[in-house]
Amino acid sequence: MPKVKTKKSASKRFKMSAAGKILRTQAGKRHINGYKPRGRKRNLRGTTVVTEADAPRVARMLQS
Repeated sequence: MPKVKTKKSASKRFKMSAAGKILRTQAGKRHINGYKPRGRKRNLRGTTVVTEADAPRVARMLQS
């Protein structure tokens, strides 16, 4: 069996927390930000946990 390669696009978008959860960045803050309220932009900072439905799929892409 050959080695399983990590999907490089996934490795750039997701990271694992110390507890083993998969973290992602929030979408919606790249452009067209002028009309968005500052509170909305502030809430889009940082990372969040990937949903339970998507976590197995993302974990499979991250395995190396």
